[in-house]
Amino acid sequence: MPHELAQVNIARLAAPLDDPQLVDFVAALDPVNAAAEAAPGFVWRLQTEDGDATAIRAFHWDVGDSSGVIVNMSVWRDVDSLAAFVHGELHRRVLKRRREWFQRMSEAYTACWWIPAGHRPATEEAEERLLHLRSHGPAPYAFTLRTSYPSPDTGATPQEPVRGADDWLCPA
Repeated sequence: MPHELAQVNIARLAAPLDDPQLVDFVAALDPVNAAAEAAPGFVWRLQTEDGDATAIRAFHWDVGDSSGVIVNMSVWRDVDSLAAFVHGELHRRVLKRRREWFQRMSEAYTACWWIPAGHRPATEEAEERLLHLRSHGPAPYAFTLRTSYPSPDTGATPQEPVRGADDWLCPA
């Protein structure tokens, strides 16, 4: 059975979404989402009728003293397609400003995992994968772009991690 790559990332808001501090982030949502949908290898993203996922409530257990947690979840053809988008010019410009909008997180806030083609993960599945990554580090069950695992389709030994390119790491 063919597989696709699911990814989730979360952020703890430094202020409510309607706060002036987040106006540039909110303004960037539509262009970034449109760029993702147009990117090679894009398959699907979590969204409401409003076209983004900011109204979706998940990861309540991770709010801490923030103004809330927002979630981004998508499905891609493979790790290289996701990494190319994440570290492309438009998304990287937004990433570099994340400290203005989100609280710094010391634990993992993004996770990837392989799913059967056509499956669309729910937020509960994403929560489980992120918690597993936080508890156990990168593994075939949940991993990162920095340390990923090959698709079950490759026939490669799943226990052998694949190191991401150094330029995939955002210095911001």
